[in-house]
Parts: sequence; structure tokens; C-alpha cells
Amino acid sequence: MDPPLPTAVAQGLFLSQYRVENVRILQAFGPGALTVSPRVGHLHITVDDLPWTWADASDNNTVDIGGFPPGEHKVKIDLVDANHEVLNGQSVTHTFTVPPMPAKTGMGQVHMHK
Repeated sequence: MDPPLPTAVAQGLFLSQYRVENVRILQAFGPGALTVSPRVGHLHITVDDLPWTWADASDNNTVDIGGFPPGEHKVKIDLVDANHEVLNGQSVTHTFTVPPMPAKTGMGQVHMHK
């Protein structure tokens, strides 16, 4: 997994590319999928140690998350099997800081006239 792109982080976005070997990322879940060959799995993604995680089985080789406010953040990505168990310690955590957003300019004040 690559570190997030700095230009994206500056805009409150987490964009990171990944590559897996010997595992196909598929929407195949449960004990029956554990016997599929080649092995199948998906990603579990957790943001800022929140108590919930989401699964990504899209196999587009990129994790894209938007809307991070300024400050320090953490994204944990686990490669898991069809039974949601982490494969051979395949977990990465990226910590990054979104800088303060510059004040918006160019609009000025709006005046209404009758």
C-alpha cells in the first residue's frame, strides 16, 4: 500500500494505491468461500479508530476517502479472507495531517440592490 498522495491530503482527501499478490479481491464471503482457489479476500478499512469498519471488495486498487477536516488522521487497511480474518498480518496504518484550509477568497461581499 502506497502512502496517501500529499497533494490530495492537502485537500482533505486520502488517496492510496495498493497491490495484492496471491489473493483475488472479490465479493465472496463466508466459510464456503474459504475453499476457493486462488484465495479470495477483501479489504477492511477503519478511519480514526472509529468503532465501525467497512469492507471494500471492488478490486480497483485504490482506496479513496474524502472529507477529512484539518488535523491528524489515521486510516487502517487490513487484507482479510472471506471470513473477515486478517491474512498473515497484512495490515497497514497510515497517519497523516490535513493542513488548515486557506480562507476562501474571490467572492467578496454580496450586496443586494433594489
